Amino acid sequence: REEDIKMSLSKRFVNLQNLNYYLLPLSHSKIIGNWLSSNFHQNSAYSSKMSKFIEVPIQAEKLLKLTRSTVIPKLNATGSSGKQRHKGQAGRIGVIGGSLEYTGAPYFSAISAMRVGADLAHVFCQRDAAVVIKSYSPELIVHPLLDAEDAIEQIAPWLERLHVLIIGPGLGRDPKIQKTVISLIEHCKHINKPLIIDADGLFILNENIDLLNDLSNVILTPNAMEFRRLFSDDVDVMKQRMARLGAGVIVLEKGPQDKIYIPSTSEIYTLPAGGSGRRCGGQGDLLCGSIATFFHWALESNQSNAAFVATFAASYLVKQCNAAGFEKWGRSMVASDMLNEIHIVFRNVFEETN
Repeated sequence: REEDIKMSLSKRFVNLQNLNYYLLPLSHSKIIGNWLSSNFHQNSAYSSKMSKFIEVPIQAEKLLKLTRSTVIPKLNATGSSGKQRHKGQAGRIGVIGGSLEYTGAPYFSAISAMRVGADLAHVFCQRDAAVVIKSYSPELIVHPLLDAEDAIEQIAPWLERLHVLIIGPGLGRDPKIQKTVISLIEHCKHINKPLIIDADGLFILNENIDLLNDLSNVILTPNAMEFRRLFSDDVDVMKQRMARLGAGVIVLEKGPQDKIYIPSTSEIYTLPAGGSGRRCGGQGDLLCGSIATFFHWALESNQSNAAFVATFAASYLVKQCNAAGFEKWGRSMVASDMLNEIHIVFRNVFEETN
């Protein structure tokens, strides 16, 4: 019976057997990935510009239903041992970033992870940024270690405790700090730590793309300019550079319609449009923090395509927060206004169903 189902699916869906990101537990009859794309054979097509990538629209409601029912943990739920969940299980998120010039970005990433539902958030920043970041919120645990001479030795023990690590918000481009971050990524490779890389973390990858080889559970979140810098706008060059990422990396290109690139299958999943015309600074940091919490939940719930599900859910949430904030504040909206919308939007999208 299982072999018949697999044979049928393999005929219907392109490259299904090669998609490690998509889940097919036959006992539960759940399929994620191409099954969630709408009319795959009819609608997926090669555009003239992206002739070597398959563009796939997805059915948002199916992914939202999946996220509600199997990914988001219930509050005060009991685990397999019969004990209630304790502090930290809903997410311990780390942020590598924060410099003298840039203190807001790591704050927004860390606090948004907590607003979505993580229990704890740590920020590993340069010493000059620590007091400022601490002043923004008493909820954050701030470590002024990033520019220490023995930064790796001091930070590494903390990484063991964290579920997901965000690298890049407010990092800056000091060569010494970049060298430290490269060493941290290498360390994360050894301990198999899920990563989200954004902003100046992506800048490091411009000349160190092979740093991601053999890594799994990695999400890159470039905006349009960062995407071009990292992958080029030449399709052939893009294809070559993405191929060097390996099978454990996906790419979220941020824009009016975010797109998820699956380098190992040359597929692009176009996410729902949303938000507003107001593109205030800090929105990408909110997105990183949101992804981190969803990422932990998706991994904890044993989604084999955890990065894909988390990226979709966070993209959808943040665009809705942008729209809600803009409705109240219009052109005056800033990232803090979006942050304040997370509670209501999360409840309406992920906890209340019609």
